[in-house]
Amino acid sequence: MGSLLIVLIYISFVSLGLPDSILGSAWPVMQPNLGVPLSYAGIISMIISVGTIVSSLLSDRLNKKLGTGLVTAISTAMTALALLGFSLSRSYWLLCVIAVPYGLGAGAVDAALNNYVALHYKARHMSWLHAMWGIGATAGPVIMGQFLAVGNNWPGGYRAISFVQAGLAVLLFCSLPLWRRKTESDEEAVVREPIPLRKVLKIPGVPFVMLAFLGYCAFEQTCGLWAASYLFTVKGLSADAAATCGAAYFFGITGGRFLSGFITEKVGDRRMIRFGAIIAATGIILVILPINSFILSVAGLIIAGLGCAPVYPSVIHSTPKNFGPENSQAVIGVQMASAYVGSCLAPALFGVLAQAISLTLYPFYLLFFAVLLLSMTELLNRLKDRSANTENTV
Repeated sequence: MGSLLIVLIYISFVSLGLPDSILGSAWPVMQPNLGVPLSYAGIISMIISVGTIVSSLLSDRLNKKLGTGLVTAISTAMTALALLGFSLSRSYWLLCVIAVPYGLGAGAVDAALNNYVALHYKARHMSWLHAMWGIGATAGPVIMGQFLAVGNNWPGGYRAISFVQAGLAVLLFCSLPLWRRKTESDEEAVVREPIPLRKVLKIPGVPFVMLAFLGYCAFEQTCGLWAASYLFTVKGLSADAAATCGAAYFFGITGGRFLSGFITEKVGDRRMIRFGAIIAATGIILVILPINSFILSVAGLIIAGLGCAPVYPSVIHSTPKNFGPENSQAVIGVQMASAYVGSCLAPALFGVLAQAISLTLYPFYLLFFAVLLLSMTELLNRLKDRSANTENTV
C-alpha cells in the first residue's frame, strides 16, 4: 500500500512540473495572437507566483481541515481547469484572471506533498520526488512544441496538458482511502491545531531557513532563465550553443536528483545542502573564467545544476527534524512561500540590472545567492546544535 502511494506521489510531481515551463515555450506564438507586448508574459508569471505564495501560506490550515490527499486532488483539479481555461481564452486579461486559480492550485499541492513525504518517507524519496518534477518540467515544453509544430496550435498544447492533469485528479480522488490509511497507521502522524503565521515566524531558526530557501530558488531560477543570454552576449557563443548550455544546467539538476537519492541517507541532509551550495558556486566560477569555451561553459552549468540538485529536497526533508513534526507543515508552507518570492523576484530584478548595467553581472549575482544559501543554513545548524547541547546539559 505504501509503495503504491509513493508511486502516485511521484506521478503527481511529474504532473506538477508539466505546466511550470510551458508559458515560456508558448509565449512567442501566444503574444502576437493576443496582441500584447512581449514583456506581458512576466505579468502572467507573477500572478501565478503570487497565487502559489498565498496557497503555500494557507497550506497548514488546508491540510489540517482537508488532509493531504484531498488537498492534492482538489489542487490538481484546479490546475487542470485553469489550463483548460488557458486553452479556450483568446483574451490576455482573461488569462490573467485564470492565472489566479492556476497559481493557487500549484502552491497548495507543492507544499502538501513535500510535507507528506518529509514526514512519512525516507530522504531518498524526497530527492527522487523532485527529480520527477524535473521530468515534468522538461516534458511540458516538448508536448507544447509538438502542437506548435502543427499550425502554431498553442491552445491544443494547453488542452492536452489539462487533460493529463484532469486524469490525475480523477486518480487522486479515487485514491483518497490510501492516504487516510497511511496517515492513520503512521506513528508520526500528529493531531494539532493549525499554527498562525505570526507564531511560525517566531519559531527559532525559521527566518534562517526562509532566507536560505529564497536564496536557493533565486539562484536556480535566475541561473536557468539567463544562462543562454549571458553566454551568447558576454561569452560570444552562438545562439544554438548558448541554448544547449542552458539545457545542460537543467540536465544537471534532474540527473543530480536521481543520483542524490542513492547517497542522501548516508551523507545526511546537512552535508548534502552544504556540499550542494559549494558545488553550485564552483560551477558558476567556471563560467566566470575569461575563456570563451563551449565545453567549459557546459561543464560549469552542469556542475552548477548538480550542486543545486540536493538542496531543495534536503531542506524540505530536514524540516521535521529541525522544527518538529508538529510544526513541519506550517514551516514548509512559509518555506515554499519564500521559495516562490525568490523565484518570482530575483530573475526579474536581474533583468533590470542587466539592462541598466550589464549582463556581466550574471555570475556574481548568482554567487551572492549561493553565499546567502550557505550562510543561512550554517547559522541554522549552529542554532540547532546549541539548542541540542543545552537540552543535553539540562
